[in-house]
Amino acid sequence: MKNLFIAIAALIGTANLSAQTNYQFQTKFDDAVPVLNVGTFHMGYTPDANTTEFDENNKENVRQIHEIAKQIAAFKPTIILVEQNPSRNKMLNQIYQEYLLNPKMSFENPTEVQLLAYEVGRLSGTKKIYGINHQEDYMYMLGDLLKEQDDSVSINRYIELLRANELKNGMKKADVKIKEMLQFYNHPDFLDFAIGMNADMLTTVSFRKYPLGAEQAAKYYHRNLAMFSNMNNVPITKDDRIFVLMGATHTAFFKDFLRRSPKFKEVNSLDYLK
Repeated sequence: MKNLFIAIAALIGTANLSAQTNYQFQTKFDDAVPVLNVGTFHMGYTPDANTTEFDENNKENVRQIHEIAKQIAAFKPTIILVEQNPSRNKMLNQIYQEYLLNPKMSFENPTEVQLLAYEVGRLSGTKKIYGINHQEDYMYMLGDLLKEQDDSVSINRYIELLRANELKNGMKKADVKIKEMLQFYNHPDFLDFAIGMNADMLTTVSFRKYPLGAEQAAKYYHRNLAMFSNMNNVPITKDDRIFVLMGATHTAFFKDFLRRSPKFKEVNSLDYLK
C-alpha cells in the first residue's frame, strides 16, 4: 500500500512538472514588426553630458561610417528613426531627399543622422525618416554638485568601472576603428551598464536620506518612455522594417521596451556590425 501511495505521488508530481514544462505564453503579435536598434556615440555636436572626441569631417571617418552603412542597409529598413525632435521631421526629410539626389553633398556640421542614417536610407531605398527624440533635461552631474551627500563614494566607483572597461576593451586606442566602437557600444553588457551610468547611478545620490538623485533619474526614464511613445506614434504597417539610430543609452532603454512590446521584434544588432 505504501509503495502504491509513493507511485501515485510520483505520477502526480510528474504530471505537474509536465504541465509546467508545456506552459506557453505568446509575447508578440503574429505581425510584429522587425526592428534593428543600433546605439552610437554622437558624431557631431550634442548637449549630452557624455561626449566622444570625433572629427565628423575627416574623410577616413566618413569612409568607415559608409562601410558600416552598407552592412546595416542589408537589413533593408523601410523606416528610419533617429534622435531628433519630431518638430524637425519636415526638415529632416527635405534634406534627406536632397541627399538622395546628391550623396556627395557637404554638411557643415554633420551628425550620425547625415553620416550614417541618410546613407543607410539611400542604400536601402528607405522612403521616410522620423525624429522620435523627446528633450527633457535632468541633473546628470548632481553627484558632483552636491557638497554634502550620504554616499560620496559609489558614484566615483561607477565612473572608474566605466573607464576601466573602456581601457580594457581598447576604446582609448588612438587607432580604434569606428566599427569597433559601435560593436562595443552595442554589446549587451555595455548597454545594461549605460542605463546604470546615466540613470541608476543617481540612486546612490541622496541628502539626509532624501532621494534627490532618484528624482533626476526618473526624469531620464520618463524621457526614454516619451521617445518610445513617439516611436509608437509613427505610422507603421505590418510590412515595414524599422532601423532605429540613437545614442547608446537610449538604445539600451529601447531594448527593454522592444522586448516587452508585442508590436515589435528586435533583431540582433551585432549581426549587422560584423
